Amino acid sequence: MKLREISYFVPFIIIVLIFSACGTSVKVQNQLGQAMNEKESNIKDTPEKEPNHTQEEVPKPEPIVRSIQLSAVGDILIHNEVYEDAYIENNKYEFTPMFELVKPYMEKADITFANQETVIGGVELGLSSYPAFNSPVEIGDALKDASVDLVSMANNHTLDKKDQAVPRAIDHWNRIGMLYTGAYQSFEDQNNIRVIEKDGIKVAFIAYTYGTNGIPVPEGKEYLVNLIDKQKMKEEIDRAEEMSDVIVLSLHFGNEYEKMPNESQLDLVQYVVDEGADIILGTHPHVLQPVSWVQGKEGNKAFVIYSLGNFLSGQDGLYKQIGGIVNIEIQKVINGDQEEVILKNPKFLPTYVHFQNDKDFKIIPMNQLTDDVLMNAQGLYEEIKAHMSQWVPELEFIENI
Repeated sequence: MKLREISYFVPFIIIVLIFSACGTSVKVQNQLGQAMNEKESNIKDTPEKEPNHTQEEVPKPEPIVRSIQLSAVGDILIHNEVYEDAYIENNKYEFTPMFELVKPYMEKADITFANQETVIGGVELGLSSYPAFNSPVEIGDALKDASVDLVSMANNHTLDKKDQAVPRAIDHWNRIGMLYTGAYQSFEDQNNIRVIEKDGIKVAFIAYTYGTNGIPVPEGKEYLVNLIDKQKMKEEIDRAEEMSDVIVLSLHFGNEYEKMPNESQLDLVQYVVDEGADIILGTHPHVLQPVSWVQGKEGNKAFVIYSLGNFLSGQDGLYKQIGGIVNIEIQKVINGDQEEVILKNPKFLPTYVHFQNDKDFKIIPMNQLTDDVLMNAQGLYEEIKAHMSQWVPELEFIENI
């Protein structure tokens, strides 16, 4: 009986131990589970931080605006009356007094252009007047003194002394530090487009003429003068675009003594504007022709004066004695990596070449003329203002320095 009781008892003990062990294991798991649940609960109860999406905005840089003034004067046509009036002694000439009344206006510009129509070959070559001009070098000195920065030599009188005067003139221009365009001393010189930079604005200058009064360009010396050729002009404009902000093109064209541009002038101007020219300065008619805005095929807008008239010459006759100073503002706006060039605020100062008995030549602003100098001075001044502004009503006329 004892053995059976023990045998019954042992399994009972084993069963009790098993259940006891199982009960401890479940409790620990429950405690661990409860602790983990509490931790998760605490994590959920802690408010999550909002992500900070706001960043300090970097202020955009203000656009950089630069501005310069470009001025231009017309034909410097030195007849013998003019250089004889400028004679001092010992083959020396002094033209600066002729410019004294307009010099204050000319020197206000950042860049000033002039059309030196007669070649300054100097006295050594022999001075001469119409029809085959050769002028004293001192007229170049007077232009330099009046703040001219660059002259055009491309006109119908460039080859008046064939190939002799141009090199002598260029020697003098180089000596006094005056830039020139339109006639050159070599093909290399011709290939060098003149660019003037002021206040970060680069202005290129190109000049062409319709012809040379029937005088042929010497073979092998085509660099002596730029003759109007559309393809050549297009190629030079394309090159100028790569190195400048603004292209100024001087065109010696049109009919003499006509106060309005002809169809040929209008067509050529439209062509060069379509190709990218920005400012066109017309010379040759010896009288004033109006200013205009011309739109190109790419939507570009160019400023044109079809003829600047005579600025200093010995020609007589009312309208041949009237010229002027044209002025245009060139503005460059830099906004980041974007650049825009704007032409604005065109202005004009009408001038009059006064002389008596072929002496005492002086360029006078027309707003300073009195009836003692020119009959009906105010009426003529108003006539010129209306003539020049007929296509650009906003053209401003310079009254004060």
